[in-house]
Amino acid sequence: MAKDLLEYIEFSTLECLNEAPNHGAALALKQGYREQDELYLESDTDEQLLLNIRFTNRVRLQSIVIKATDEAKAPKRVKLYTNRPSLGFSDTSSVPCAQEIELSPAQLAKGDPISLKLVKFNNVDVLSIFIEDNQGGEETTKLCKIALFGTTGEVFNVAEIKKVGEEK
Repeated sequence: MAKDLLEYIEFSTLECLNEAPNHGAALALKQGYREQDELYLESDTDEQLLLNIRFTNRVRLQSIVIKATDEAKAPKRVKLYTNRPSLGFSDTSSVPCAQEIELSPAQLAKGDPISLKLVKFNNVDVLSIFIEDNQGGEETTKLCKIALFGTTGEVFNVAEIKKVGEEK
C-alpha cells in the first residue's frame, strides 16, 4: 500500500536550484507548510526549478502530487530523474529522464496524484524533479505542494551481516 514518503526525505540534504529567497522547497514539501496555499515554492531568475531530494531509505515511488493555485505560474512540463545525486540544469538536456509529465491546470488545482512508471522508480535513493516551464509562459514558476507516495524497501547494512557471520 502506497504511503506518504515525507518521513523518508532527508531534509538536511534537500537541494533546490533557482529557488527564490524565502520561498524554498521545504515550504512545498514539509507537512503543515504544504497544506497552506499561501506558503509556496517559487523560482527566482526564470521559470525553471530543479529539486534534488535524497531519501533516508531506498524507496519505490508510485505517484507524485503537485499542487499549484496560481494557474499561469503553475508547472507545466516536469521531468523526473532517479539516482542522480548532483543533477544540475546542464544535465537535464543530456541525461535521459525516468518519466516526463505534462500537467494540466485541472490536475494542479486539485492536486491529483499522478501515477509513475513503477519499473522506473523501483529502487530510488535520490529523486530529481526538473520543472522545465509553466502554464502561462510566466517569468517565474510557483507551486504550493509536492507530495511523494510509495513504499520503502528493506535496507541491509552489509557490514552488520559480515559481523554476525564472524561471531559464529
